[in-house]
This record gives sequence, structure tokens and C-alpha cells, in this order.
Amino acid sequence: MNTRLILTDKALELYRYPAESQHKSEQAWDAADEYMLGQLTAESGNLKIWILNDDCGALCCALADHTPRWIGDSLVSQLACRQNLNINNLAPDSVQFFDSLSIPAENPDLVLIKIPRTLALLEHQLCQLQSATTPRTRIIAGARVNQIHSSTLALFEKYLGPVTTSLAKKKARLIFCQPQENKHLLSPYPTCWKMPDMNWLIHNHANVFARQQLDIGARFMLKHLPEAQGKKVIDLGCGNGVLGMAMLCSASPDEVSFVDESFMAVASASQNVAHNLPEHLRRCTFVVSNCLDQIKTAKAHIILCNPPFHQQQRITDHVAWQMFKQARDCLYPGGELRIIGNRHLDYHHKLKRLFGGYHQVAANNKFSILSAIRR
Repeated sequence: MNTRLILTDKALELYRYPAESQHKSEQAWDAADEYMLGQLTAESGNLKIWILNDDCGALCCALADHTPRWIGDSLVSQLACRQNLNINNLAPDSVQFFDSLSIPAENPDLVLIKIPRTLALLEHQLCQLQSATTPRTRIIAGARVNQIHSSTLALFEKYLGPVTTSLAKKKARLIFCQPQENKHLLSPYPTCWKMPDMNWLIHNHANVFARQQLDIGARFMLKHLPEAQGKKVIDLGCGNGVLGMAMLCSASPDEVSFVDESFMAVASASQNVAHNLPEHLRRCTFVVSNCLDQIKTAKAHIILCNPPFHQQQRITDHVAWQMFKQARDCLYPGGELRIIGNRHLDYHHKLKRLFGGYHQVAANNKFSILSAIRR
């Protein structure tokens, strides 16, 4: 496991979050991080630096002397940055944190952008930068070569100004952008669509899964929701909140908690309940959390979950494993975890190991809905 990033003026110990769960084949930075930092070796002075989408804090830790502003949509990435500041004995307040729906008040001198997996999130962020940057702002974006396309460059030119690109280095490439002052385009986000069979208008911020229509997994799950009258329900990995909203309408729960590690997902769920089901808002809570870490003291009778099998740029099942373990601990005795997943995923073995058993509620040619009861 390579955990040591060697720079010209320092060495950093960097881990994914949580450090104890990092696989030996993984590391907490990539070639794009190194490439961007290599462009800054001659930087000096009191620069105002913004860093967008820093997955594990490599950029923020390397530039901690400048008190950079971290901006991103992932709570897990924010926690990774805080963890790595601590590991490297850097002051916790050497980085100021902002979620993806807000930006700092001052104009930056330098903006570093890790190109996110979701192009819509990049578009939202470039739109935000229109009002914050000036022609004197230096913008450097980086990603793997296969992540930078003509559509990526077109977004920079549309919202900010002319771009040039670097040569490829270790399969990474950089984008250099010169902001213009005459850019005042409105963000296309949040997007909205009508919920099939319901009179709901679903609002979706830029980084929310299934921004344009109901995804097929959620559509299948909506046909197989548990009875929940008078019970406490958690919609874990809630996205835009449609599963929890359906429970509010059809199952008469006492309380529904919408939980996701994406700031935009939780904001979307909150907006959707407020817009479509305002009479149920008093029974709802909305929490940005790494799985159930931030609400470990909560108890529930039912937890609904559509587990992700990727985190930022990597394919992984550790998020699902953590969700299932924490759900077991969070459930009352006799409480139910009900999940939906692609049939080829190994979720039934995980549930059997954690809960001692499971049963299949329904299945089609793509998905299985599984139920496990806490004994």
C-alpha cells in the first residue's frame, strides 16, 4: 500500500476514509493531483486558493499553508481531508470547508478543480465560478486522460472562457482556463421532472443520481415497499428522496429520515418533500451522513436502501457492507432492512452473514429486492 506522497518541499501520509478500511491496492491521490501540484512549485505569497472535488485531501494538505477553501459535494471526501490533515499534524482550521451549494465570499487567485465523475456537477461548479473569478484568476483542472473530452472543454469555454490543455503525463491531463468577465449564464440546475403515476414535481440538484427520470431500480422498489404504520423509517442513500416520499404517502410511518453522503442529494430530498408533501414535512428529518455514522444513536423499525457500488471514481462494495452493518445496529429487534440491488451483486451473502438470514421479496431480470430482519 502506497500512502506517502512525495512533493518537492514535503512528504504527506494520505489515506482514503476511513484509513483502517483502505485496501492495499488503493491510494488516496492520483496522477492528476501530482500533475496539478507540480504546476505550483513556484507559487508564493498569500494566494486565495479554492480547491474543488478534492477526493481525499491531497491538494488541500499540500497547500494547507495557504488556508485553501475546500468545496465539494461528498461528505466522505470532506471527512478524508479532515482525517489527513490530522495524520499530517496540520491544523484542522488550515482548510475551510464549503458544500457544493455554497461558495466563499472572496474572489480566488487560484482555483484547482478535480474533474468530477458527474459532468453535471462540473457544469454547476463552473456556473458558480462565473460570479467569483476575474481575468486575473488562474484556473487549473485535472483528471485522467479518458475523463477529459471535447464536451468537458466546451463547458469551461461556455461558462468561463478559453481553454488550453497540457500533454498527457502518467495518463493524466490538465486544463488551463482563462476566465472572462462577460459570462453571466444561469445554472440549469436543479432540473425537474414529473413523477410517473404521482402528481409530484421532482427537483434534482446536479450531482443527484437519476436527475432526468425515475431510475428503474427505484421504480421496481416502489412496487414492493413494506408496511410502516406508526414506525420510524430511514431512507438510507436517499438520493432525491422518492422512496421515503412514497413511504410517507402510502405506509403512514411515524417518522422518515432521509440520509445521504451527498449534500445535493439531501437538499433535493428536502426540497421535494417541502414542494410535494408539505403536510408531512414535520415528520421528516434530513441528514448528510457517511452511511449512518452521523446518526448512530438513531433507532428505526425499517431501513430502505439502494446501495451504491461506486464511491467517487472507484468501484467498491465497502459502502454497501458498511450500510448493512450499521443498519443492523440501528434497527430495533424485529426491524427490517429492505434493499434493492443488481442481481449479480453479492448482497444476499452479506445479509446472511450479518443477519443470519434473508428472504427475497421480489426479483426481475435485473434486480432483486431482499429483506433481512434483526433478530
